[in-house]
Amino acid sequence: MTDYGHDLLFGSFITPTNAAPQRVVELAQLSERAGLDLVTFQDHPYQPAFLDTWTLLSYVAARTERIRLAGNVLNLPLRPPAVLARAAASLDVLSGGRFELGLGAGGFWDAIAAMGGRRLTPGQSVDALSEAIDIVRGIWDTSTRDRLVVEGAYYRVDGAKRGPAPAHHIGIWLGAYKPRMLRLTGGKADGWLPSLPYLAGLQDLARGNAVIDEAAAAAGREPRAVRRLLNVGGATRDGDRLLAGAPGQWVEPLAGLTLEHGVSGFILMGDDPGVVTVFGQEVAPAVRELVAAERAAAAR
Repeated sequence: MTDYGHDLLFGSFITPTNAAPQRVVELAQLSERAGLDLVTFQDHPYQPAFLDTWTLLSYVAARTERIRLAGNVLNLPLRPPAVLARAAASLDVLSGGRFELGLGAGGFWDAIAAMGGRRLTPGQSVDALSEAIDIVRGIWDTSTRDRLVVEGAYYRVDGAKRGPAPAHHIGIWLGAYKPRMLRLTGGKADGWLPSLPYLAGLQDLARGNAVIDEAAAAAGREPRAVRRLLNVGGATRDGDRLLAGAPGQWVEPLAGLTLEHGVSGFILMGDDPGVVTVFGQEVAPAVRELVAAERAAAAR
């Protein structure tokens, strides 16, 4: 059993369709009213049926007051890391410290190349993401006036100006599934953000945690430094459904994921406003209560 002891986060994962843009914004506002902590949007810049995710994040930040925002996850191959770092810090400052940086290495390479992005192999894309993280953190680091130099094979900066500093420590959460990405998550990231339908089963969470923990230790970090989040909804590749039945039946499975697999962020996939409301107003408080009780009992 693995419980990293993090506070629990609950969020929504809203489709950024451009067919009904105001409905997308309204679902984000509903997520806030329902008491959720986080609203997220997928990022596929090559998809003409979707709004641009960065523009949407900025707009939603201006139309909400409390809820945190993140891409789930942002497409790095089409977003240069130095520019992305400044955009992220700017949005964090403007929103009062409400932005988190979900990042992906890329995957739909034909579509990425069609938009002018560089086609990479899976291994190259992980190396590129590692370089990008160094650049992003370097841009954010205003504690020094030293020139920022990163001589990467895929991304380079040579004397880039630093700043602005974010309003809070922006978490870098990686959408990771395979060993190299998981090792990068443990070595450099603040969070692991997979999607349940892309996992073979809950055993993938245990395997992923083990790889991340080992990589974190090798990098001189505590495994607890990496928050574990999960996009929930639908079934795993093996056909297992975590959220089955009425929402009241979701409480114990979600609490079990925290206590047994260390998941502390649950992001609901789907655009049903009624389910979003129940998830925020009923499921989230009940999961928090159950986890707190189990943690208190274990501490005695």
